[in-house]
Amino acid sequence: MTRNEENAAVTAGVDGTTVVVTGASGRTGSRVARAAGEAGFTVRAASRARGFDWGDRSTWERTLRGADAAYLMYPTDIGDPAAAEGIGALAREAAGLGVRRLVLLSARGEDQALPAEEALKGSGADWTVVRASWFAQNFSEGPLVEGIAHGELVFPAGEVREPFVDVRDIADVVTAVLADGDRYTGRTLRLTGPRLLTWREAVAEIAAVTGRAITYTPVPAPAYGEALTGFGVPAGEAALLVEVFETLLDGRNAHLTDDVREVLGRAPRDFSAFVREAATTGVWRIRPMAF
Repeated sequence: MTRNEENAAVTAGVDGTTVVVTGASGRTGSRVARAAGEAGFTVRAASRARGFDWGDRSTWERTLRGADAAYLMYPTDIGDPAAAEGIGALAREAAGLGVRRLVLLSARGEDQALPAEEALKGSGADWTVVRASWFAQNFSEGPLVEGIAHGELVFPAGEVREPFVDVRDIADVVTAVLADGDRYTGRTLRLTGPRLLTWREAVAEIAAVTGRAITYTPVPAPAYGEALTGFGVPAGEAALLVEVFETLLDGRNAHLTDDVREVLGRAPRDFSAFVREAATTGVWRIRPMAF
């Protein structure tokens, strides 16, 4: 049986299977929900707007009951000290309610994420951890967009190289794992894009496609944290990000994996393709400075 035939057989087998997608309005969750729906899953979107709250355990049972699988994405950062307790508790409740298969989004190379991963593994459910490298979409969705739109990205990544991964590949991998979880149960998948780029090179690609002068300015992580608090980010959240950036952005992730190809039977999407598509939306158009 070819890979395409295998994928068709798996897709045919998921009709009527209900998957809970946490963070369903977010960067990864929205894509997972879309990909899972297209694959034939019955998608139960879980977000605050739909009555699910990671911080309110009374909302968990009605979201999980009757589901077969769940995609777990912690709302702040997987390295948040509260993540391990929250993920462990929700995973145990899910397993107790008969939600057999759990897929956790984690971060590749982030030491602070390991307690949350261990909490999932101790839940009693069939688990898979998906460790993703830095999202390509972080340049088009989220706090980095404003800097690029104003012509300068200030970020504490130095000149390290990163295999930026397209969030759509994450969603496709998660959907494949949910559909054929027996193959991936008890595994940690490490997802990367197809090539390494520095932040400077990534910004240069955006500048070339948009025809704009956009610069990259590296700064130390503590200075970046001070800037975040100045923009209103809570001090505790800023301190966590500084800690994560000081370890995660030390070059430890400057290598590629074949896990996207193993799961999907194709190469991961390239950063250049992402840039060309994102540029057509006008996300990086010049914006007036706020005073």
